[in-house]
Amino acid sequence: MNNLKKYQEVFVDIFNVQIEGLNDKFTFEEISCWDSITHMSLISRLEDTFDIMFETEEILHFGSYNNGIQLLRNKGVVI
Repeated sequence: MNNLKKYQEVFVDIFNVQIEGLNDKFTFEEISCWDSITHMSLISRLEDTFDIMFETEEILHFGSYNNGIQLLRNKGVVI
């Protein structure tokens, strides 16, 4: 499975959404269930999935599906 699929599966599982719903409008501002608990669950699952650690600043600015892709790329994850 490629890294994009892994990334998408984390979002599908954490937010209980369909892959088709993951787009540039999938942000913490638009998704009502994206609260502090789901945010930390997302961060934790991504760290485990990709064997990385996010810095505090990255966690605070991980506010959208697309932003997350860029943060993973910055960590050396090929997506």
